[in-house]
Amino acid sequence: MSQVRVLVGTKKGAFVISSDGARKDWTVEGPFFGGWEIYHMKGSPANPDRIWASQSTSWHGQVVRRSDDGGKTWETVGNDFQYEGTPGTHKWYDGSPHPWEFARVWHFEPSLDDPDAAFAGVEDAALFRTHDGGSSWQEVSSFRNQVSASEWTPGAGGMALHTILLDPVNLGTIYGAVSAAGVFKSEDDGKSWALKTNGLKSEFLPDPEAPVGHCVHRIAHHRDAPSVLYMQKHWDVMKSDDGGDNWYEISGNLPTDFGFVVGVNSNDKDTVYVIPIKSDSEHYPLEGKLTVYRSKVGGNEWEPLTKGLPQKDCYVNVLRDALAIDDLDSCGIYFGTTGGHVFVSSDSGDSWMPIAENLPSVLSVEVQTLP
Repeated sequence: MSQVRVLVGTKKGAFVISSDGARKDWTVEGPFFGGWEIYHMKGSPANPDRIWASQSTSWHGQVVRRSDDGGKTWETVGNDFQYEGTPGTHKWYDGSPHPWEFARVWHFEPSLDDPDAAFAGVEDAALFRTHDGGSSWQEVSSFRNQVSASEWTPGAGGMALHTILLDPVNLGTIYGAVSAAGVFKSEDDGKSWALKTNGLKSEFLPDPEAPVGHCVHRIAHHRDAPSVLYMQKHWDVMKSDDGGDNWYEISGNLPTDFGFVVGVNSNDKDTVYVIPIKSDSEHYPLEGKLTVYRSKVGGNEWEPLTKGLPQKDCYVNVLRDALAIDDLDSCGIYFGTTGGHVFVSSDSGDSWMPIAENLPSVLSVEVQTLP
């Protein structure tokens, strides 16, 4: 029977939660790096024993950790995240120029076929790459050298390249999402990039339909239909059927279309999940009822999923990297909350159970399906 490994990054350490394919009984290991913020953890598709972790504190700055035994032991690898050439400037919150400054790694995206290769999305928004297992990192300078980059501005949480998608069908196609700038696409393995925001509308911008400045929270796609993209942005759930060339709204009957996460069922490209929260200033579920919404028709028609989730006095948030989906049949849906709970549904969302409780605030959740 397959095994499942859930990687949980929190504000005070990393946790590895394991089960067999039945996903009923779970073992929690950790915390690893107790007291450290773990912004993101992700396993390599090319080597299931290799895991990347972004570790950060205000005292010691950014540290990259790597495990080659499934999270049992860890080593420190390279941390040389240096912007190439003259850093230049982007826009600050008030519109004034601000120098590019490295803060932390927000997201790792390992290569699909090379265990020593991975991308890192960082704050201030830039793309880095390693080919030697993390011993060294080089900036993919074409990303930050786009014409529009001087107009990028921070979102409320900073200006980060927080989402990286690799296309498993059209090799060399990469998507990146930046808050608050937009979605970018490369079709030549990162040599050049195109802005993909046509159809996005953000009322907080002076020009709501401006090409740059949209606060994209998360994008997702299905492994077998990677040109169909779903987006949760700062208000609005969006979809593209053409690889990001055009976007249209699919919020439909959602009670609110503000949130941070979006995910696609691994067995059905038309089944998508979001977790709405009340507003951009009140980051918690409506009426204190934690609810996942599912559409089985690619958006617009949404059903609430609440069985096993707290439906009273629940005022937590689910952050942008804190939802993951395995590829078993039926697929498991996992998410973590700022209240320290990690929930799983092993029946595609019909019912939920906690697999960890009272952890530190959860920053990220990823899942590996192991033979």
